[in-house]
Amino acid sequence: MEHQSAAKKGKTIASYFKKRDHQTSESTSIPTVPKIQHQSSESLPILSVQIPSISTSSNDHQLSSSCIERDPGKRKQICEYHINERDEIRRSYLKMGPYQPDMLEYPATKFGSQNPLVNEGFDNWKRVNQGKTCAFLAHIGSAASSPHTMCERKAENLMRPSQHIDNVMHAQSKEEKEKNRLRLPTSIVTVRWLALQGCAFRGNDESLSSSNRGNFLELVKAFAKMSTEIDEVVLENAPKNAQYIAPEIQKEILHIMANRVRKMVREKVSDKCFCILVDEARDISKREQMTIILRFVNNYGVLTERFFAIKSVSDTTSLNLKKEISNVLVHHDLQVKKIRGQGYDSASNMRGAWNGLQALFLKDCPYAYYVHCFAHRLQLTLVSAAKDVSVIWEFFSHLDNIVNIVTSATKCIAELHTAQRIEIEHMLAIGERDSGSGANQIGNLQRAGATRWSSHYDSVKSLIGMYAATCKVFEVLSDHSPNGRAKAEVRGIYRNMASFEFVFILHLMHKIMRTTDTLCQILQRKSQDILSAITFVSTTKTILQELRECGWEEFLHEVKVFCTRNEIDAPDLDCLYKIGRSRQQTTVEHHYHFDVFNAAIDFILVELNTRFNESSVELLSLSTALDPKNSFESINTDDICKLATKFYPEDFTNQDIIALKYELVHYKLDVIQNLKASTLVELCQQLTESGRSKVYVMLTRLIHLVLTLPVSTATTERAFSAMKNVKTALRNKMEDEFLEDCLTLYIERDLAKDIDVDSIIDEFYVLKSRRAQLC
Repeated sequence: MEHQSAAKKGKTIASYFKKRDHQTSESTSIPTVPKIQHQSSESLPILSVQIPSISTSSNDHQLSSSCIERDPGKRKQICEYHINERDEIRRSYLKMGPYQPDMLEYPATKFGSQNPLVNEGFDNWKRVNQGKTCAFLAHIGSAASSPHTMCERKAENLMRPSQHIDNVMHAQSKEEKEKNRLRLPTSIVTVRWLALQGCAFRGNDESLSSSNRGNFLELVKAFAKMSTEIDEVVLENAPKNAQYIAPEIQKEILHIMANRVRKMVREKVSDKCFCILVDEARDISKREQMTIILRFVNNYGVLTERFFAIKSVSDTTSLNLKKEISNVLVHHDLQVKKIRGQGYDSASNMRGAWNGLQALFLKDCPYAYYVHCFAHRLQLTLVSAAKDVSVIWEFFSHLDNIVNIVTSATKCIAELHTAQRIEIEHMLAIGERDSGSGANQIGNLQRAGATRWSSHYDSVKSLIGMYAATCKVFEVLSDHSPNGRAKAEVRGIYRNMASFEFVFILHLMHKIMRTTDTLCQILQRKSQDILSAITFVSTTKTILQELRECGWEEFLHEVKVFCTRNEIDAPDLDCLYKIGRSRQQTTVEHHYHFDVFNAAIDFILVELNTRFNESSVELLSLSTALDPKNSFESINTDDICKLATKFYPEDFTNQDIIALKYELVHYKLDVIQNLKASTLVELCQQLTESGRSKVYVMLTRLIHLVLTLPVSTATTERAFSAMKNVKTALRNKMEDEFLEDCLTLYIERDLAKDIDVDSIIDEFYVLKSRRAQLC
């Protein structure tokens, strides 16, 4: 907002509001009905004013309160709603609080010499101390009957249902109100417990004669049996119009709590920058669901990832996904220009450089940097190795056949469990296994999947642990298969499984994937920062390189010991390696050492170097200057200032950069000597706990921005796992809003548990007009 004289500025704001009110009154005025003399109904004139017919059912009320347009330039005028809905719409807007629209979408209509729409904030603070000429004071007015004061008083009265005329005329006794307030908490606690446990609310038969009326009613009955006070006011002992057990009431209570959780997350984000993590998956009803996770640093300096929303999308194009995400952010007053990171998988509609989702957000916010999910990259590395290296592809083909046969029939699974039980008892008897809680469990073979992280390692590990038991199953199947074809197939797979080459590659994959799985688990942590992730990727490469150069002898010894224990014939390693009828001019040991062992590790290393080439990305290479590991050996003032200047110019002005340079001088003498942190996450927390974040303001801001950069989309995958627990085959017709509310409480249970029941009662009473009074 440009500087100008006080008189001119006051005149501009006043004229803007006058003209705005004048236009509103003209555009929303309703034609007056002419006075009509007493006459028959047949001769009454038909007015041309059309009032839209809006259903006033509870479902429509709930829908209008959750899907109303927040942008004041796009939302409907209050006069366009049905007269019975207007108070509810007003309450919904008041509960949502203030909203800052994106001024770039508005036309530059000017009154006077400047744009009246505030885009950069009020900056002429000299006007504030000039009494009546202050624009804010002039708008509020000094009289008690000023428009602003009257509107404020009306809003306060609207949010106090106990003072409404209908409640005053039909006042209920204090005893009735106390019963209502005792009855409603029972329903609230029941709804919260069912949502936290992911249980269904309703039953197949909820009639009084039913022996199982569903989880909700049965839990209310259980509360009634434990307390005579509750028993006297719930279910059949409650008034028919205030039992608080109807499905609509359950959904209203759940929606209030879910909104409260989302509001808590929004308050934790506050006005700070944040990152969005987005992914898609199909639910049990084959509907495409998109989940949205917010990643940010909270007021305690803790890096946090919170579930925020899940939306059903019929169109998965990047443009439609951006629209849905933007609608969610706008509804909760989260500005797109505050996004500082995007985390997706490698789908073309997500990562496309021209028309992908990340490119569309970059057009609106050039500093919303996209980072491909590290865990997904690692999975692609393993999948690529399983497809492109011939010996590894052949091994996983045999492994899939083994798993298919053993897990295809109940009789095979039972035989596998019996063989495991016998083996475990024998090992315990001879002292080769230790007993303890959780040890020596009987399990099944795991199947490898291209889209499931760690599934290849789990499959290999399960077969190594159950190798002897699996061989027993194949021996039984070889003798008892129903026909010759089945016997031949089983014997062929068993022959490959009992070969030295299969056992060798089985242990090789276990050795390699045990290292990469450790990296995968680290990358899936919610509080993992991108600098630590890059470090762990580097250490994984180093471990694999050391295995290639120095691990052959030890690895070969492990394979030989396994073969001896399971009676597998090992070839003479000094003989020439033979394929079919031809003999190569290499020994068996040379083949397994260089053509299999080294080749597999080399391919994994090449893939890791290709997919995790972060050193070429300037943003991440400059960010390493903030890394506190090894006593801050990487700290570099020039790189830190360049990082803030080049990649975050929206967050740092020229004066801020100068302040950052002076802060770094003190930072090197203070923090480096007094704080002991190994990761950027720990450093951020220690700066906040020690109060140094208020001293090194610019540096703390830069650390927050770097921490906001995403590492993996593991939190979105956890949300989809939760969705499978909540939306099951028996609950496949859940509405989208009900599913979102259930997941919000189920996932963010630590926030849901802290919600005060009395506050839910008050909000429930204010939500719409109720016959039963609660206060």
